Amino acid sequence: MIDDFKPSIKERTTEELLKIVGASKKWNPKAVELAKKELAIRKVDTKKIKTAKYLADKKEKTNTQNKAKEGYHIIDFIFDPLPNLIEILFSWELKKDGFLRKSKQQKYFLFQF
Repeated sequence: MIDDFKPSIKERTTEELLKIVGASKKWNPKAVELAKKELAIRKVDTKKIKTAKYLADKKEKTNTQNKAKEGYHIIDFIFDPLPNLIEILFSWELKKDGFLRKSKQQKYFLFQF
């Protein structure tokens, strides 16, 4: 495979390569494969690779949980009312995007009118 990434996979640090392999869903499959090969060339222990995957999965789960718990607060409407009001009135994909609490608050707000 040709390494046409900038910076190239070979120039990246081992930590960066572990992040690429760990969060493989977010990266180009070609970059992930090249990173795996480069880690093998550098003789990185497989435990480090498994740990990187575990940490990336844990970070993704935490982000998903934080999104689900995120909601509107009265202070949001006092200090920055317009963007929040526009989001409530015109955003129809809050639940799809993982903002479960905001979605419930949006439904409650819209049914009050």
